[in-house]
Amino acid sequence: MTKPTKGPQPTWANVKAKLARFDRMGLMGLIHDLYGADKDNQQFLHARFGLGEDILKPYKETLDRWLWPDVIRNQNVSVAKAKQAISSYRKAIGGPAALAELMVFYCERAAGFCSDIGYQDESYLDALVHMFEQALAVAEQLPANRRNGLIARLDRVCAISHNFGYGVADYMESLLAKYVRA
Repeated sequence: MTKPTKGPQPTWANVKAKLARFDRMGLMGLIHDLYGADKDNQQFLHARFGLGEDILKPYKETLDRWLWPDVIRNQNVSVAKAKQAISSYRKAIGGPAALAELMVFYCERAAGFCSDIGYQDESYLDALVHMFEQALAVAEQLPANRRNGLIARLDRVCAISHNFGYGVADYMESLLAKYVRA
C-alpha cells in the first residue's frame, strides 16, 4: 500500500496547468465525463449555455423543495440548500434578471410556507429578510419594465409577512422604502 504524500493541497493553478496539456478532444472528453458524473454539473452546463425551455426550472424546484417541504412526509427545511441553488445559478450564468427572479421566488416560497403552516423559526425568517433585501438590490439594477413586476411581487411578500413575528414585515417595509420608495 502506498502512503499518501503530504504537501500542499491541489489548487486551481495545478488543475489549470494540467488542462493546458489537453487538446480539443481531450477537453471535450473531460467535459463529457463531468456532465455524466453529476446532475449538478448537467444543470450548470444547461444554464451556462441556455439549453432547455426553462433554465430556472431546476433551481426553482430546489428552492421549492427546501423552502416549502412536505411536512406530512416529515421533510425538513434547509435555508443553506436553498441558498446554494441561487449561488449555483449565479456561478453558471448569473444574469441579473433571472437572478432577481430566483431571489423573488425564494421570498415567495419562504413567506408562503410560513403563512401556510405558521412556521416561525427565527433563522428562517432572518434568511427571508436577507434574501428580500438582496432581491431588491438586484431588481433595482433592472430596467423599469422588468423591475416593476418583481417589486410588486416583493410587496405582496411583505403584505403576507405582517402575520409573522420578529418584526419581519417592519424590516421589509423599511427595505422597500430604502430601495423603491425613496
